[in-house]
Amino acid sequence: MIDHDTYGVLERLLRLRERREPLVTQIAGWVGAGIIEGRLRPGEDLNSVDLSRRFNTSRTPVREALMLLEQEGLVEMKARRRPRVAAPSLRDIRDIYQVRGHLLAMLAALFVERATDEDLASLRAEIARMRKLADAGDVDAYFWSHVHLQERMTEIVGNATLKQILDSLALRTLMLRHLSLTRPGRLAYSVDDQERLIQAYEERDAALASALISSATARAYRAIEEQLALEAAGAAKPSRRRRATA
Repeated sequence: MIDHDTYGVLERLLRLRERREPLVTQIAGWVGAGIIEGRLRPGEDLNSVDLSRRFNTSRTPVREALMLLEQEGLVEMKARRRPRVAAPSLRDIRDIYQVRGHLLAMLAALFVERATDEDLASLRAEIARMRKLADAGDVDAYFWSHVHLQERMTEIVGNATLKQILDSLALRTLMLRHLSLTRPGRLAYSVDDQERLIQAYEERDAALASALISSATARAYRAIEEQLALEAAGAAKPSRRRRATA
C-alpha cells in the first residue's frame, strides 16, 4: 500500500473523493503512485488480470481505475491492446517544462509578495528536513516532500487560477519530476536549489526567486532528457546483440 501523504496528493489530483467505489480509488492510487515513482515504467503493460488478483476483485474496477488514469495522461488504452503506462515524447516533455518554468516563476514572485515571516520559517524547516533526506539518498521521501513544499506555496499564494493550471499539469509532471531526481547527483543539486530559493524568499527578492526557480526547472528538464537518452541507449543494446548473433 502507498504512504498516507502520497495518497493524499493523488486523492486530490485524481479527485478520488468524488468516487463512490473504494476499490477503484485504491487501484488508481496504487497504479498512479507506481507510475510516478518509476516502479511501473513508461510503455510497460498493465495486466488487468494481475491487478484483479492483487486487489482480489473483478476486472471492472480495474478497468475503471485505468480509465481514470488515462484521463490524466498516465495510462494509454487502445482497442485490442493491453493498457500500458503512458510514454510521453521528448517534445511533449519539453513543451510541458517550458510552460511549467513560466508558471513556477510567477508562483515564486507571488510567494515573495504574500508569504508571512511564519510561512518562511515553516518553509525553511521543511527544506532542512529535505536536506537530511537528500543526504540519505532517499529519492521517494525527498520527492514527495518537494511536492508538498510546492503545494504549500500555492496555498499561501492563494491564486486559484494559477493553482488550477499547475494542477492540470501536475500528474503529467510528477512522473517526470521523480525521474529527474534519479540521475546521479540530482538530489544534491535539487536541495541546493531549494536553499538558494528560501534565501531569496527571505530577502524578498522576487526577481531573483523567479530566476532561480526557472533555472532549477530547466536543469530538471535536462536531467530528464539525459536519463531518457540513457534508457533508450540501454534498450537498444540487446536488440543489437540479437542481430549480431542471428
